[in-house]
Amino acid sequence: MKVLTVLGARPQFIKAAPLSRLLRQNHTEFLVHTGQHYDEKLSSRFFDEFNIPNPDVNLEVGSGLHGEQTGAMLAGIERTILAFGPDIVLVYGDTNSTLAGALAAAKLCIPLAHVEAGLRSFNRSMPEEVNRVLTDHLSTWLFAPSRGAARQLELEGITSGIHVVGDIMLDTLRLTTAHDKDNDSGVLLNNLRLTRGAYHLCTVHRAENTDSRVRLSGILEGLSNLSLPVVLPLHPRTRISLQRHGLSLPPNAVAIDPLGHKDMMCLVQSAKGVLTDSGGLQKESYYLGVPCVTLRDETEWVETLATGWNRLAGADPDRIREAIEATPGPTHPHPTLYGDGHTAVRIASILSQWEA
Repeated sequence: MKVLTVLGARPQFIKAAPLSRLLRQNHTEFLVHTGQHYDEKLSSRFFDEFNIPNPDVNLEVGSGLHGEQTGAMLAGIERTILAFGPDIVLVYGDTNSTLAGALAAAKLCIPLAHVEAGLRSFNRSMPEEVNRVLTDHLSTWLFAPSRGAARQLELEGITSGIHVVGDIMLDTLRLTTAHDKDNDSGVLLNNLRLTRGAYHLCTVHRAENTDSRVRLSGILEGLSNLSLPVVLPLHPRTRISLQRHGLSLPPNAVAIDPLGHKDMMCLVQSAKGVLTDSGGLQKESYYLGVPCVTLRDETEWVETLATGWNRLAGADPDRIREAIEATPGPTHPHPTLYGDGHTAVRIASILSQWEA
């Protein structure tokens, strides 16, 4: 069986690592990198860190307006499908690369597998939400991380091809934390002059926050109200937005370059709390037992909210401070939400049973 996997953004590289490894044991996998994330700190570093094979094709699309970017990806992926002749196209998550891969597969009548199906924030102003919905309705296999996600697909009239497999990012986290991280974490904290449990970690990268001066300034004010230092790995988009909006980081912010996954998980594990607009980091902080405040007005990972380990604060400074102050302690119940870290095995097994 030949599988064409479409990747384009940092979270997709992280998700692809465990499944790509398994698929290549018994099948042929081709990797297409759309070039949506092209900065070395957001792209090639992750291929190296997880020993992901170099892409067979790099479309080098880069940045652009949503329609322009998605259209260029669609054309490039379509040409790649025609050249490689895959039996299956595989996409991850909710980026423009995801949607472009889904559209190309659908137009060429190639069966499509979607990892992270059924997630909904119910905010159609988010491009990610549009990408999720359209991709799910084009897919042959819908690999849902939870029963709630599977129920949402059924509510939308999708009645076949749904498989509850868990969250593949937990697989990656298990790979990352398979060795003793305490020494690694200690070195990193010493380099940043941080004390375990005495800082917060924050990431901001979504367009809804970085494109709006009001929202970005509200988040920065919220961070300034916190009593602990805030480590802020700056996404290139965020760094540019700060300059464009004429905003400065608060005095308690410790700005650093984007990190690899291993170093990032070290910082998460040792943080007092996490503040983020990233879907992936919401889950990773949950898996590591670190309270999270989500800098959005909604989340597609609703199960984390129900546990109390994740709270929505949007970009309001007072809500951010209140959410941090209300984070649960270590004795707070922490149920299993998204599987057991063997999602890739389940997906590979399901796809291997398919016959053209």
